Amino acid sequence: MSRSAFEWRLTMFHKIRIIVALSVLLLVISSTFSYGAENVLQKEINEIKEVLPTFAAPMREVGGRFQNMYYAAHGGNWGLASYMLKHIKDTMHPAKVTEPKIYEDWRVFYETMFGPINKAIMAQDLRAFEREFDEAIKSCNLCHEATRNGFIKVIKLREPADKEIDYLLKTRATGESQ
Repeated sequence: MSRSAFEWRLTMFHKIRIIVALSVLLLVISSTFSYGAENVLQKEINEIKEVLPTFAAPMREVGGRFQNMYYAAHGGNWGLASYMLKHIKDTMHPAKVTEPKIYEDWRVFYETMFGPINKAIMAQDLRAFEREFDEAIKSCNLCHEATRNGFIKVIKLREPADKEIDYLLKTRATGESQ
């Protein structure tokens, strides 16, 4: 092999080594930035989760809406009863993110216990509503016991949680509440 061919191969070998080294360096740098970006994104997600209410705060609102639903049905304001029921479910949505396991239990509980209540509301059947409401109270208390929250005992209030609503307004449940 002539000297110029040897020098050419040596030069090519050095160029390839440089290209490989630069490629590895770029790969390391890009993965570091990517990893750093993922860390920043995860940190932002965690910060958002921290400001979302956990399970207890929305559950307090659920309790108020549950009681208001009762008084709406008894007052003939079936539209309001339906609205309260829909928002009982919606109130718990942050728990999908903050406490997904507990939320899944809640979702199953809601579908099981509140499905029959919804049917009674849609049929404007006060007797069926009353029966299902009482069953829901029992189930709520059993759930509280099972989750070591037996100190929370749901009762039927003597008056609605929110007094500034007209529970006696006669409306029909349409299932289209916002």
